[in-house]
Amino acid sequence: MRLVLHPKVYSDIDEIMGYYERVATRQLADEFCAELRYYMQQAAERPEFFATASMTSARVNLQRFPYHFLFRIAGDVVRILVVRHHRRRPTVGIRRQ
Repeated sequence: MRLVLHPKVYSDIDEIMGYYERVATRQLADEFCAELRYYMQQAAERPEFFATASMTSARVNLQRFPYHFLFRIAGDVVRILVVRHHRRRPTVGIRRQ
């Protein structure tokens, strides 16, 4: 399947990476980004493997970092809607299409 990111996902990722760069190191931010890319690719290759978060989207938890992303399947496209922290601002991105 083809992977498509909602335009606001890029700012979600920038915000998270900026946080890790401020409180830790650039290396930790890069490790976050690498893990996120890995799981996004897994979602594109095997979307049925991940648990549904609602009737219209599925959730993928990162293993090392306290973040997850929501995605939706539309035809042959896996669309990433939001990347967010497990416990902060749980309503962020729920209205994204």
